[in-house]
Amino acid sequence: MAATLVAICLYLALPQQLLVAPRYVLPGLEILLLLPLIAINPRRLTRQTRTFRALSLTLVLIIAASNLVALGLLVDQLVHAKVSDGRSLLIAAFQVWLTNIIVFGLAYWELDRGGPVSRTQVPRDELPLADFRFSQDENDDAVEEVADGASKNSDWVPTLADYLYVSVTNSTAFSPTDTMPLSSRAKLMMAVESVAALLTSLLVIARAVSILH
Repeated sequence: MAATLVAICLYLALPQQLLVAPRYVLPGLEILLLLPLIAINPRRLTRQTRTFRALSLTLVLIIAASNLVALGLLVDQLVHAKVSDGRSLLIAAFQVWLTNIIVFGLAYWELDRGGPVSRTQVPRDELPLADFRFSQDENDDAVEEVADGASKNSDWVPTLADYLYVSVTNSTAFSPTDTMPLSSRAKLMMAVESVAALLTSLLVIARAVSILH
């Protein structure tokens, strides 16, 4: 919920020319999708219904689509419009980049091994195939203090923080670091995130800095 609200606030703060609809339309829709998710699991994620799954994936898709469109409009502004305010451009680029990290972290969290509810409520041998291989998944033969925290020994499962870390490293290194994508959809999502981050970093920020100079 906190990650979603941060993404909504970042969208609301974008300049008008980067919005795909009237300012409060998409945030209002996202709040409407978020409310039943909170009602189904008010404290901890322990229940997963088809409705919950559909609403949560739809929410992530809307945030991702609106942010990628905002990135496209930002690039279009640079290419076809005369931009003179480098400071506001840098702030908008940072907002888009940070939202990109949040939304892809949420997407990885929602999809990997059947989602957050399945990872904690379903026995490990009944989980769907993993989309990501974390270092904890292969540390059981390491030194004792590392092996004690491995998935095999401690029943460790990734949390939202782990997926946000994957998203941060993918957006800064433009490639996987210590967590490897396994499925085709994970590789595709990481590729889209890397390209979006690359555009934001190289094109938008470089243009903004040149304007400031």
